[in-house]
Order: sequence, then structure tokens, then C-alpha cells
Amino acid sequence: MSDPLDKVIAYHEATKHGLHAYAPGPGFLDWATQPDPFRRYAGCKLIPLDHSPQADGPAYDTALIEGRVEPAAPGRETVSRLFYDSLALSAWKQAGASRWALRVNPSSGNLHPTEACLVTGPVAGLLDAPSVCHYAPRLHALELRARFSPELWRQLSAELPPQTLLVGLSSIYWREAWKYGSRAFRYCQHDTGHAIAALGFAAAALGWKVSLLEGVGDETVAELLGLPRSPGAEAERPECLLAVYPSAHTDKTPALSRAAVATIAWGEWQGTPNTLSTSHRPWPIIDEVDETTRKPETVPPYMAATTPSLPEPASVDASILLRRLIHQRRSAVAMDGHTGILSGGFYSILSRCLRGTNRFPFNILPWSPMAHLLLFVHRVQGVAPGMYLLVRDPAKYADLRETCSKEFDWVRPEACPDGLPLYRLVVGDCCHLAERVSCHQEIAADGIFAVAMLAEFARPLEVYGPWFYRRLYWECGVIGQMLYLEAEAYGVQATGIGCFFDDPVHELLGLKDRRYQSLYHFTLGGGVEDKRLTTLQPYPEQMTSPTERT
Repeated sequence: MSDPLDKVIAYHEATKHGLHAYAPGPGFLDWATQPDPFRRYAGCKLIPLDHSPQADGPAYDTALIEGRVEPAAPGRETVSRLFYDSLALSAWKQAGASRWALRVNPSSGNLHPTEACLVTGPVAGLLDAPSVCHYAPRLHALELRARFSPELWRQLSAELPPQTLLVGLSSIYWREAWKYGSRAFRYCQHDTGHAIAALGFAAAALGWKVSLLEGVGDETVAELLGLPRSPGAEAERPECLLAVYPSAHTDKTPALSRAAVATIAWGEWQGTPNTLSTSHRPWPIIDEVDETTRKPETVPPYMAATTPSLPEPASVDASILLRRLIHQRRSAVAMDGHTGILSGGFYSILSRCLRGTNRFPFNILPWSPMAHLLLFVHRVQGVAPGMYLLVRDPAKYADLRETCSKEFDWVRPEACPDGLPLYRLVVGDCCHLAERVSCHQEIAADGIFAVAMLAEFARPLEVYGPWFYRRLYWECGVIGQMLYLEAEAYGVQATGIGCFFDDPVHELLGLKDRRYQSLYHFTLGGGVEDKRLTTLQPYPEQMTSPTERT
């Protein structure tokens, strides 16, 4: 098989879960080789970042609209804040002698394959020269991997908005493959999407903006971040590069100097990555899809995203602060089976999931929406239980209706706000159905509603190329992060569901081909607290000096 698109399709088909067989996995968990969730670079200078309060900053409603928060000046405090509110630890959980960390950004299985690097010019109070730093969340610190000249930074950033910081994301696939096997590549892409949105929310609280640099290829990202040229099982694989800058600077499309990147890459680098596991099980299927979906050095011909008149989400209490929601977010492990929500809240949550050019976090993604939400509605007062579809790009309504089963109603729910493209497909109790297609997990039936993210699949891969496969999952992860914060704002909880039966979802909708594929499931509801667990602060007070943070 030589055609790259065929290889992507082959991976996608081979990693589908079915009612009678799951995608290839490890078969059991080898606890002796469980990967270390924290990457460190030995031999680097460690630069501790500031710890910030969680109960300050803008109101949730205010911050999610671009331009409503006065931009903060980049400096030590604000760079510290950017990482603290996006990729840092949020708590420790303890059960007996076992203890594990939770983070602001969620991850499938809490395995955290996503790594982040900061590339920046001098930062007042933090860095006296242009630098490349790895972010170490366990310590909330930067590891200085490389320094370069101010002239090289000027070349690198010549086409970037003023005061831009660059954040690069990479994945260590082994962390997910250890538990999930062949399907791990999918989950790493979900996690990248969650991290992109988490950075977007953190930037929003600072009055900043995040742009995905789509004119940059993966090879350039790897060079700029100092990633290995011959990756092994534990290597970081490049995902994307993000420009972060004050939102007032929107007069140009961010771009990057390829020549400057090459010079930085051949400079002097510090640090040796730690070993995460004593041994590894190879997954060639992941290595192949990783190679096949690498983005080239081209600017994608994205069509301008349509921006219809969007319904205004219902205002939440003005005392609800964005940063408080960010840090209190947790992934529910069970739902109580009785908590519900009023229809107004339900419609508001869905309206937040629509793309607007000035709405966080969807203003980060430069393409038209590809993922639509199949909703299994269970406990929404004023909305009949049943299956519904939120068409996130109204231009795709006709195609979706033509593609899906002809037996569906396609009726707008009563009292649904104008501009919210929500359609009822069928009325009836669908709790068992949601549970069944989500790998028989009760959590999909016991919440307020469950979601299957149905993405356009064949057409975008043909139009843009195999590398767009990753971005379909990123978009789903961004939607998931939005749903997490919306759940917290309404006093409930949410969780992503990576285990679902792919083709049974498609059969449920009457889909006959690969025009649309289910890529991620999600659920919101009344979370059940596990009272056996103790919650600890993310960064204990006694761990304050750099020498103790090792």
C-alpha cells in the first residue's frame, strides 16, 4: 500500500472498536513499564515560574469574546500565568499509598502524552535572551534548552504580530500506547486538541489570542523545538506550533521564517530526556500513521469559514470566573443518573460550541467546522428525550440530511433559539443506546446528555491531504474542552469517552460510506465523587525552592 491516503484509511479502519472485537491493544497492563508522566531534560537550567491565584481575572462570559479583556503586557508574571492556567497541575489525588497528579488539560487515561515548549524573545524578569524552553508541569518551571541571538529572533518573528510568544506541542505516543495500543494515536490527537483549547482559554484570561501556524510543516516544528531526528519509542513527535500574542495585534496573519528555524536547529542545545519506561512494546501501525500524516511545508488552501448570525449564550453568574473554572475542571468517572438541566442551559451550552471568528476557543482553528454533534438527550427539562444533531456549519445541513437515514424527523425543537442549528432526529428514551455505542459504559446513559462527534472525513482528507486527519481530532478535542468548562459553569461535570463502537454509531445514523465518521464521544451530568480519594494541592507550599523542585 503506497498511497498515503489509503494508509490513513487503513489505520482508521484497523483501529475501530466493534461490538464483537476491539481494536488491537496490549491485552493487559504491564505496571512494571508504566511510563513516567513527566518528561524532564537533565542538564538544563531550571527556571521556576510564578504560582498564581485561581480566583482572580475576568468573568467567564466576558473572557470568551475576543477583545473584551484588556491585554496584559508579556512578562514573567503573564508567561507564568499562561502555563499555570493551561498545562500545569490542578491537584493531586491519593488513595492509600498511591498518589497521582491531575492537570488543567485533560488526557485520555490521565496518561498525558502532550509536551509543550516555549520559544520566545527576551521576557522581562524571566529570560534575558531569546530562548527555547521545555515546560515541566510537575515543577511549574521552564527547562532552558537553547539560547540564540536577538538578531535571529528578529528574523524568526518578522512576520509575527508584536510581542508574540510561540508555544510548540508534541506527543509521546508511548504514554498512550502502553495502555491503549493501536488506538493510542487517535487519543494523542484528542489530547492535542484539548491542549490547544486550554492554551486558548488561558490566553483569553490575559486578553491575548492564539493562532495555529498552519503555514509551518511538522519538520520545521521539530527543528524549532529541538526534537530528535530519529525518534525512538519515547521521543516527542511534533504536532503543531501556536502563536500567542495580545489580541489587539490582529493586523497580520502570523507566519514564520524557515531560514531562522534552520539556524536555531543547528545551534547548541542542552538537556538529555529522561527515560520513561524500562522497556517498550512496539506499535508499527502508530509509527506508520505518524509518518503518513506529517504536514508538509505548505499553506493550506482553507476556504473562509462561514460565520452565520450566532445565538448569544445565556449569561452565567458574573461572579463565575474563567480561571476558577479552568482549575476546578475534573473528568467525571461516573454520573448520578438523575441530575438534569433546564432547556435554556442546554441550548446555551450548545451555542458555545458554534464557531465564531471572535469566540474562544474556536477562533484558534482557521478552517470551517468539520465536526457536528450527535446528541443523546436524557435529562433536559423542556426538551424531549431522543437523538438530536447540532449542525455546527449550517452550510453542511443539506449534505448531512442527504447522507443520514431518511427516517429521521429533522424537526427544530420547541423554543430552540433562532440561529442554533439543532435538529431532532428521533424522539424516545436513548439511554441504553448511548451506553451501548459507548462501549457499554453506563456513564453515557447516566448523564444529562451524551455526545458523539461526527466529523466530515473523506472530503477534507482528499482536499487537504492525509495530514488533516490529525486536525479532525484536534477540532473534537477543542469542542471537548469547551464542554468541560460549560459543564463546570452550570455546576455539573463532563468527561471524554474515547472508547466507542465506531461503525455501530454510523449504522445508527444510516451512514453508508466514509463521508462522516464518529471520532470522539463525550458526556455531561451530575458527577459522582469517589469519597475514597483524598484531594491534595497541586504544588505544596514546602516545594518552593528550585533545589527542592527536582
